[in-house]
Amino acid sequence: MRPVSLVDVGSYLPDHAVDTRYYFGDEQVSDSLMFRAPAERRHVSPEETAASMAERAARPMLERLAEAGDTRVDVLLTNVALPDRIFTGAGADIAGRLGLDPAPEWIIDVHNSGCASFVYMMKLARQLIGSGAAETALICAVQNTAGNLFVQSDVRRRKHAPVPGDGCGVGFLRAGDESPILDVVSYQGIEYANDMELNVDTRRYWEPGEGQIDIGFTDSKVAKIIARGNKLVPQVATDVCDRIGTPTRDIDVLVTNQPNRMFLRNWREALQVKPERHLDTFDRYGNLFGAGIPVTLDHARDEGLIRKGDLVVLSAFAHAGDFAAAAAVRW
Repeated sequence: MRPVSLVDVGSYLPDHAVDTRYYFGDEQVSDSLMFRAPAERRHVSPEETAASMAERAARPMLERLAEAGDTRVDVLLTNVALPDRIFTGAGADIAGRLGLDPAPEWIIDVHNSGCASFVYMMKLARQLIGSGAAETALICAVQNTAGNLFVQSDVRRRKHAPVPGDGCGVGFLRAGDESPILDVVSYQGIEYANDMELNVDTRRYWEPGEGQIDIGFTDSKVAKIIARGNKLVPQVATDVCDRIGTPTRDIDVLVTNQPNRMFLRNWREALQVKPERHLDTFDRYGNLFGAGIPVTLDHARDEGLIRKGDLVVLSAFAHAGDFAAAAAVRW
């Protein structure tokens, strides 16, 4: 398979910043390790769609790339946390908003893989480009639940509501070895596929009713998610490092999803990565789900935290542990 590079990233964060008092006022916030709130997060506005968020994240990046001669997108992959186009998906709308002409041959809305979706889309795009089926790919991860789902009058008072924030992260891949993807590994925990679900009383979410849609968490499920998450991210990161022949302690920059402070600490300790080499945006933006890795990567690049030649490892797990993935990139 020919080499494929992750050559650029971009991000968009809504303007509306929300502090924790929005949820609980002056009451005591949760001290749960799983749901301890970040200092701040962003919320999408009611008129924003997943496609408009992706457009705002991708357009500046594509303009930069056009100056270097990249004017075509062959593959467009998207993952949207809360799909707002149930039947068609966001991909075609994003392509139209960006004026991609000709339209990408491959437009695929990737619904699974959650917080690890950016890495999974890297794997899919790498396979298509590496096999010769395409030359370039745009991948988009949209997190839009915070300002849509967790602001409902009943839901916003629950302990997990302040943790997510909204944002979008994008990446551009092309054939070549200037910033090569060295390898990607993934894990399918199919036995855990039903452990995260919507909580809407006894009805299905599309049926009429008065209950507000929420994500269902029980204490026993939280304990299981913590155990799986602590294991999975170091596991797939170690796997990808083993495949490229590098010990995890030699990772120059570690970028993970950003679910909470507990996971971030446990993961870097398990991988023997120093705190300054594990990028952390949790207190600025909250849990950005699948957008967490590309948004964090984009901000780190702009802040000079990644240098040419660095070994960058991206690692994440999704939902209740039904998926995990890691990628190694020579920046």
